[in-house]
Amino acid sequence: MAKAGFATIIGRPNVGKSTLMNTLIGQKIAITSYKPQTTRNQIRTVYTEERGQIVFLDTPGLHAAKDRLGRYMLKAAESTLKEVDVILWLAEPKLPKEEDRAVMKLLAGVKTPVILCITKTDTVKKVELLPVIDAFARDYKEVTGGDPAAVIPISARTKQGIDDLKEALFSELPEGTPFYDSDTVTTQTEREIAAEIIREKALRLLQEEVPHGIAVQINRMHTRPGKNGEVCDIDADIICERESHKGIIIGAGGSMLKKIGMTARTDIENMIQTKVNLKLFVKVRRDWKDDDKALKAYGYNEKDLNGR
Repeated sequence: MAKAGFATIIGRPNVGKSTLMNTLIGQKIAITSYKPQTTRNQIRTVYTEERGQIVFLDTPGLHAAKDRLGRYMLKAAESTLKEVDVILWLAEPKLPKEEDRAVMKLLAGVKTPVILCITKTDTVKKVELLPVIDAFARDYKEVTGGDPAAVIPISARTKQGIDDLKEALFSELPEGTPFYDSDTVTTQTEREIAAEIIREKALRLLQEEVPHGIAVQINRMHTRPGKNGEVCDIDADIICERESHKGIIIGAGGSMLKKIGMTARTDIENMIQTKVNLKLFVKVRRDWKDDDKALKAYGYNEKDLNGR
């Protein structure tokens, strides 16, 4: 009988959770950037094959919360640990640090099986990797009193170890019928994905110029007939915390905002297979990350974290 279950992906910020999830399902759903804490919500994707179905939950990186948004992100990361069938814990190919031991302490009281993935193995030599695996296994046993269900070195970039990881995941899942149709790859709406695409392009293009305090709100997403087929009109706000940030996001003569819009439009068109007319606006909302009303308006709602 086929298997079906839920797997949550956890780890420190910027360890490659979203990149791995995109690799596992075979297409890009979760946004990625070189900045930590890119993922803010639980992102649910679905992988289906002859062995069964795995529903992946990509969560924000585990970190110390500094504001309401930070607490929301931490709750998003922690809320799934006892609700899923298997935990996929990602760690970089370096000797365990205090942040890694903090994750181990979090897992100490969880009975859910844990698969430890040492990621980015293409960045180190094999001789350097073995001591890292031994150190993680030793510290994990010391902190939790048990052993991981498996320890698998992987590289999402080269896909090394991905087949082994899928095999380990299916071995931990219960038998059952699929939760979603075989053609489902995500439970996110097109509107939600469009907002995340815009945020990703802003993060990548702005680099270190603007702090991480931006959000994107889709105000309108409407498809209409065009001269050469359907056109999807999208109006979206990029929310920032400071007037100085607004100027940087817009750029000289609107150049930066135009770049963000052009790159985002291409990805959105590829997603919905329709020509897109994207209009971006930049608004300042001071300290929105500590405002419950603003957090809910921008899609960070704690009630969405409850249950599967």
